[in-house]
Amino acid sequence: MDLQLIWDGHDIFWFFDGAPDWMPLSPAAQFPDFSEAFDKAAPGALRGCAPPFLTALPEPGMLQIWTGLMARTAPGWSLLVRPPVNLSAPGGYSLYEGIVETDHWFGPLFTNLRLTRTHKPVHLRADFPLLQVQPLPREAYAEHTLSATAVVPDMGGMNDADWDAYQSTIVAPTADPDRPFGAYAVAARKRRQGICPFSGMQTVSVEPAQV
Repeated sequence: MDLQLIWDGHDIFWFFDGAPDWMPLSPAAQFPDFSEAFDKAAPGALRGCAPPFLTALPEPGMLQIWTGLMARTAPGWSLLVRPPVNLSAPGGYSLYEGIVETDHWFGPLFTNLRLTRTHKPVHLRADFPLLQVQPLPREAYAEHTLSATAVVPDMGGMNDADWDAYQSTIVAPTADPDRPFGAYAVAARKRRQGICPFSGMQTVSVEPAQV
């Protein structure tokens, strides 16, 4: 559903089509009619334990929004919850990023949002992406992975392979007046599909886990 939020500098209010009026978020609110739906599906001991849709956080202008998802991933995989890539937000709010280790923590997938204006409502449209959820192998952010980094202090430290790669990636395409636009994107898509972009050969990739 479309959702509107307004922050007066102290309190947060929310509104949706069909609501009688603006409602204070103090401190949490359920998605309309969701509590009843949850209680019909949940075991008896869990009835009345539906996750809230909106929760006001202690920090000014901060709230938590439940995506409506509960997530579980394969062992060794987490979820990165972040703003959508390459898509500008409509304005009036900013999203935080966070990694949830959903291979051993199962529960509602939330995101934190900070309202950044007080003079008019912030409109979250049902047909506009609010966030992106990206599967992430824990190996990618493990301490031994992040610490295994070498920094070249200046261009004098670049070797022949580095300069050859720069030639093929930057210089050669620029010198070709007939180069197609979007060549990198096409090559990247072909690699993801297991097709070598230079030979047309089919390759086989083995995924480490299914998420």
